[in-house]
Amino acid sequence: MPSTLSTPSLGPVFDTQTGIAFPPPQNAADTGLPASFIQDLALKIIYFAGEIQAHAIAEEMRLPHTNLVENALTFLVKEEFCQITGATGYSERAYRYTVTGKGGNKSQELLARSSYAGPAPVPLQNYNEAMRRQGISGVSVERTSIGGAFSDIVISDAMLRRVGPAVNSARSIFLYGPPGNGKTTIAERMARLLGGNIYIPHAVYADGQIIRVYDAINHKPVSESSARGIATENTRRDMRWVQCQRPFIVVGGELTLDTLDLIFDPVSKTYEAPFQMKANGGMFLIDDFGRQQMRPQDLLNRWIVPLEKRYDFLTLQTGKKIEVPFDELIIFSTNLDPRELMDEAFLRRIRYKINVPNPSWEEFRTIFQRNCTQRSIPYDEEMFKYLVLEHYVKVKREPKSVHPRDLLDQLADIARFLQKEPRLEKELLDAAVDAYFVKL
Repeated sequence: MPSTLSTPSLGPVFDTQTGIAFPPPQNAADTGLPASFIQDLALKIIYFAGEIQAHAIAEEMRLPHTNLVENALTFLVKEEFCQITGATGYSERAYRYTVTGKGGNKSQELLARSSYAGPAPVPLQNYNEAMRRQGISGVSVERTSIGGAFSDIVISDAMLRRVGPAVNSARSIFLYGPPGNGKTTIAERMARLLGGNIYIPHAVYADGQIIRVYDAINHKPVSESSARGIATENTRRDMRWVQCQRPFIVVGGELTLDTLDLIFDPVSKTYEAPFQMKANGGMFLIDDFGRQQMRPQDLLNRWIVPLEKRYDFLTLQTGKKIEVPFDELIIFSTNLDPRELMDEAFLRRIRYKINVPNPSWEEFRTIFQRNCTQRSIPYDEEMFKYLVLEHYVKVKREPKSVHPRDLLDQLADIARFLQKEPRLEKELLDAAVDAYFVKL
């Protein structure tokens, strides 16, 4: 049975992709928000707009006009916080509103507490329920389907046999090995295996506070209308939720312990959700693990409970802690020796450890050929052998998966400068190697 993220009396609108129902709220009680909060939110939107039509207010709030936004506007007019200045049609949705002097004073009071004036949030308990039901624990990767996600890169069968079960674990993965061999690329392809779409709220309402969750940079809506969240009278779902691809969030050396908790904005008086909360229902990649401005042990200590229990605790400015799901695939990627980063006890808590080694010479050739094809550079076997013998074997240089791409780009740049066709020839190959590698 689908879950209804609203009052039990409502008939659910079932989403066949996510297996969860998001019926549109019919009144203030259905939103899970205090009526006063909805009224205050509408007033701030009018205040910032100067003059705005009723249907535009509803769209800003991602709430239906009928019985919900119209009731809030009726209250604001009755209390003389705003007034109707005209209309461009005959329905109440076409009425234009502006704040009064009294409403301006009230708006200033509200803005001193919080300047948030966007989509109405969803209650924390609704968010938690939705994220648990849309989690990745139900994702299943089969051996016959995994190849498609990796078809555009060169990867061994042995690696694929390790990747599939690791994704199915829906837990944590440690990718390690020398740099330049595609650990980040492999993680990106793992994200493809998760597949499907989920619903993410614009914001969450917790203990009277606003937490911004939807992030246009990290979340990819499946359609423009989903991103804009236009709430019409015929809307069949709650537009406070944005239908997005499963999140794939990447952080590197900029990650700190502070960014793993709620980030309070003293200007807007709202919170920004931490990375792991935004990644719920998807993947969270910590790239260059071990190079953050904190000890790896501190990060793992912070996540001992979330990794095992699949929930996390975040702290509000008031000191109150709130519980949120921690339902995502965590990937730690590093070029460093894992034994130098953490002890055996911590390594045991990371479910899968996958070594990403240098490519074999045969794999290196295949990668080189593919990159030649992508750049319309004719492949020449003799010139490839020259490159390997002269610039790898003789100087004892190890092949990296990234080298073909970078060397061919260098070769193309040099050929363009020399006004020549980019080809695999000794002069261009030597120049590309000389420009790319540091001479020791």
